[in-house]
Amino acid sequence: MSADGELSSILNRRQQINDALENGQEVKHSYRRVNIYTEFHEFSRSEIKDYQATFSKYDVGADGFLDLAELKFMMEKLGAPQTHLGLKAMIAEVDEDKDGKISFREFMLIYRKARAGELESDSGLDQLARLTEINVDEVGVNGAKNFFEAKIEQQLRTNKFHDEIRQEQEEKRRQEEERIMRRQQFQQRAAVFQ
Repeated sequence: MSADGELSSILNRRQQINDALENGQEVKHSYRRVNIYTEFHEFSRSEIKDYQATFSKYDVGADGFLDLAELKFMMEKLGAPQTHLGLKAMIAEVDEDKDGKISFREFMLIYRKARAGELESDSGLDQLARLTEINVDEVGVNGAKNFFEAKIEQQLRTNKFHDEIRQEQEEKRRQEEERIMRRQQFQQRAAVFQ
């Protein structure tokens, strides 16, 4: 699809939504699946992987969603228990598809909103985001200074994903070379016994 065609379809969809809203009709949301690393470009690959590990740790049902009970368990383990209504409000704040659960993409929205300062102070989601941030009391002022300097440097890098992917590929190549070397050494030792 050409850029003009894509823009035209977006504008047509926007017009349909506006017309429906003016007539008091409910508008069905449509979502496109996108690469999580592309959509959340403000986070590094390692940060997203860390958030994925946290999400998976509390996704007890392993269904790819945090439901009310799993979110309750998570908040209790993080030391910030919430009321039933508080948990529902947390889900509603990021639940774009209105299914009553938090998908990993919606989970990432919490951290995006936290970085943008869009979360209500002392809300459940704000507490969740703060519990994963650096604690100055634990690491000291120098640790916090180093943390924020590293964050600034990270944001200034233009091609952070490329660097991380290259590092991962180099690590895999190094591991493969080590495996081949061990295999050759084993074969040499085995030849002695034949």
